[in-house]
Amino acid sequence: TIVGQKIESIITKSMNDTINNLSPLDGRYQKKTQKSRANFSEKALIKARLLAEIEWLSYFLSAFKPDLKDTETSSKINELLKGIPDSLIARVKEIEKTTNHDVKAVEVALAEEFKHSEKVQSLIHVFLTSEDINSLSYALMLKNAHIGLLGWVEEVVAELEVLAQTNKDLAMMSRTHGQPASPTTLGKEINVFLTRIKKEHTSLLESKFYAKWGGATANYNPHLLAFPDEDWVSHSKEFLKHLDIELTVVATQIEPHDYMAELFQNIQRINTIILDLNRDIWTYISLDYFSLKMSKNEVGSSTMPHKVNPIDFENAEGNIGLSNAIFSHLSEKLPVSRLQRDLSDSTVLRNIGTAYGYMEIAINSTLKGLGKLEANKEAISNDLEERYELLTEALQSFLRLEGKKDGYDQVKHLSRGQKMDKEMYLKAVEELIENREYKKILMDLTPSKYIGLAAKLAEMK
Repeated sequence: TIVGQKIESIITKSMNDTINNLSPLDGRYQKKTQKSRANFSEKALIKARLLAEIEWLSYFLSAFKPDLKDTETSSKINELLKGIPDSLIARVKEIEKTTNHDVKAVEVALAEEFKHSEKVQSLIHVFLTSEDINSLSYALMLKNAHIGLLGWVEEVVAELEVLAQTNKDLAMMSRTHGQPASPTTLGKEINVFLTRIKKEHTSLLESKFYAKWGGATANYNPHLLAFPDEDWVSHSKEFLKHLDIELTVVATQIEPHDYMAELFQNIQRINTIILDLNRDIWTYISLDYFSLKMSKNEVGSSTMPHKVNPIDFENAEGNIGLSNAIFSHLSEKLPVSRLQRDLSDSTVLRNIGTAYGYMEIAINSTLKGLGKLEANKEAISNDLEERYELLTEALQSFLRLEGKKDGYDQVKHLSRGQKMDKEMYLKAVEELIENREYKKILMDLTPSKYIGLAAKLAEMK
């Protein structure tokens, strides 16, 4: 009974911890956003700020106060750079209750780690403003997240490569304006999305991450007073290069966030392509062109037991919409700040992880859905087999080649809005085409053969 009560208490506490969450990212989707959480949570931000302060302290001591970088100080710096303990992060949050300033809390908490030397403590945050630390912290967080972002895109690419290659020769009726149109292959249509995503992936690979590092208004005012003979721009570049971060040389109090806008717009385009893919796959499923591998315990409908719903693609669509809405606002808002700065960017920056979180859910849903797909070759072929009206494009093209300026109208009269079987098509070729060579080509043609370069295009990069 006691064990049962304890278990019930644990379950109740766990439910209370999540059931009152405002965002589904922290409730229903908590386990599905682990990567985004690791990169952009409050804990991750505090950790990044601590690392920025420690790295600058280490650089400053080495460059300007080497006598203070004794064995004990060096040992403590190296210890913290190897791993920020959770206890230090918790201490920052505790101090913030008093300071009501998140970056100042980081400075104070870090100073407690160097109690052996007041002189070292005094140099923590030297020549810095909060926005130096913030700009570097967000750059580090985005850079760390970028590895995972590239991985997400590459996983989608890998799935689409298999799908395109497997179905490169599978002739399929295309649809323009939702109406039957000239045949293509399933693999080629998948490769359309694949090549678009790869192009955006190439842009992602070129992403750079920036910080400003010049004090209150980025003019190095106290720096130059204290050390007038030093090249402070070079020092900033050298310091940030060590962290694989670029310096925004000319800035206000804040880094202008243009690189973030560029990155987020790149991600939006990827999201939009994947959204387009999901909607097309959904439509192909509704046309029975794809079947879905069934999960034994999954329920398709609460009332219709037969259903196997394309829920992964629908889930992805919804979450991409949320992700792009946030990325769009970030891209538009962050590069705008009054005069040398206002605080409106601060609260907006904290939502970067939310945009990544919804994208993480969407990508994983897309991958799950793609993994269930099986091309229904019979349905695709049957849909195309007797659609000889799809060959009227070829027929009217050859009439033009014969010099008949009204060739298009002749074919339109025979076929517009109508189905044309093989007999009707062959009769039209016989009556309209005079050139024997053209006539033989068209007589031998079938809808499944009329795919142009689609099979080759399915493999092009």
